[in-house]
Amino acid sequence: MNKTRLYWILQIVGWSGFALINLMFLSLARGITGIQIGAYFSLAAFYFLSTHAFRYVIKTYGWFNLQIPKLIVHALLGLVVLSFLNTGAQVIINLAFDTLDVNEDLRPVVILVNLFISFLYYSLWSMMYFLFHFLDNYNTTLKYQAKINEIKLNHLRSQLNPHFIFNALNSVRALVDEDPVKAKSAITQLSNILRFSLIMDNKKVISFGDEFNTVKDYLNLEKIRFEERLSVSYEVEQEAYRFKIPPMMLQTIVENAIKHGISNLVKGGIVQLKCSVGLSGDLYIQVKNSGQLRNPQSRRKEGGHGINNTVQRLKMIYGSKASFKIYNSGSDFVITEIKIPKQSLTLE
Repeated sequence: MNKTRLYWILQIVGWSGFALINLMFLSLARGITGIQIGAYFSLAAFYFLSTHAFRYVIKTYGWFNLQIPKLIVHALLGLVVLSFLNTGAQVIINLAFDTLDVNEDLRPVVILVNLFISFLYYSLWSMMYFLFHFLDNYNTTLKYQAKINEIKLNHLRSQLNPHFIFNALNSVRALVDEDPVKAKSAITQLSNILRFSLIMDNKKVISFGDEFNTVKDYLNLEKIRFEERLSVSYEVEQEAYRFKIPPMMLQTIVENAIKHGISNLVKGGIVQLKCSVGLSGDLYIQVKNSGQLRNPQSRRKEGGHGINNTVQRLKMIYGSKASFKIYNSGSDFVITEIKIPKQSLTLE
């Protein structure tokens, strides 16, 4: 079930249950009236609205990104404020329903008791809310850990497979006698790609610059293999280097452009990489390559593990804030577009 939908269901059921349980105990003691029913449901409505406002503050100001000690301090201060507001709301509700006993309900000891009870209810709500969040994050982390391991295996098997390494080594061998300096540079580039793949750790995101450098090494090697059949161009805004992106994401897209585009064309073609930051602050990555999708809807199958892993990782890390599109542009090109939300600037 959608988490937002579950939240609203629990809010409505929980605070409605609060009112009904209180009314049940009241009826067992001395019976209830319509006025009391209205008063208790009004108090439940205040609890509902105030806890929702508290949730809004937590999410808007990024409390979940705080260190545990700071989070506890913020939460306690919030609970105290909510308790005072709730105690004041009880007085207003009693006035509205003409059930306020000035001599009894406004005594300091009664006010302190109401404050304490309000604090307990808000504490219980907060404990459940924070616990659900941390358990959900823990579950997501476990899923991501399993997925990243699968991605690493798929990458080593499918992307940096023996066929690719064989072609790259052949390209380098051809240069050894012809152009030793270029051959030396090609060996360094191949080494960089292999090292980057093998030492990639389990971070969700890495520096855009690190990923971009690996892509350039890969394309330089492919230019040796395809010679004049491959033309490469880059348009990368400086602001893009501030972002963090999923490891191997950009390289996988470029590899698919070579495998499913350039390698199938007798005359070869182009690979253009554009990265820019939009007005919204999000990073937009576009890879344009020569070729055509036979069936755009089946592109994930064409792309094998790479496209599927890219889409799933974007969803796991950014949810609905990221996007992935691949489509034909005219009759000669394929464009892959990825949006990375600005929250990636603060991800670790």
